[in-house]
Amino acid sequence: MAQQSNNRKIIFRLLLGVAGMFAFGFALVPLYNAFCDATGFNGRTKNEAVAYTASHVDKSRTVTVQFLTHNAKGMPWQFKPDIKEVHVHPGEVKLVTFYAANPTARRMVAQAVPSIAPAEASLYLNKIECFCFNQQPLAANTDAEMPVQFYLDPEIPEHITTLTLSYTLYDMTADANATTVAQTTTSE
Repeated sequence: MAQQSNNRKIIFRLLLGVAGMFAFGFALVPLYNAFCDATGFNGRTKNEAVAYTASHVDKSRTVTVQFLTHNAKGMPWQFKPDIKEVHVHPGEVKLVTFYAANPTARRMVAQAVPSIAPAEASLYLNKIECFCFNQQPLAANTDAEMPVQFYLDPEIPEHITTLTLSYTLYDMTADANATTVAQTTTSE
């Protein structure tokens, strides 16, 4: 009887451990996202506009900002930066544009997801305006220029002389259509 009681305690503890691991695994993604947002780890950028406040422009330093673009699998758009890199003084506002073209015969909606390397630099890149803040609809066989206006915080560390701002473009057409249908249904 004592053996059976011990077995039940062990089974209970094992089940409790499995439930704890499942809960931890479930919470890991939101915890990781919060950590990345707070620290800039993994090149995550702030996905919201910031107001530019006139500050000191450090003309003694220049940081090279490079631009890369990628299309996610199955995304047929053309997507590229209009320029490959720009030289920026910390505190100086820059405006760059990206070209996107929808060569398909249907309206599509895209969403760009930014990333910065080195990851530490994401703490110092501030976007005033960015096409990545919203989904981008394009009619069939049309193109668009999409702006990014940004500045580097003058507190950017001296050892960061080059940073890369990369965007991956995803097809969000199905999600956008589902949202439109849901909004139409609830408003009726």
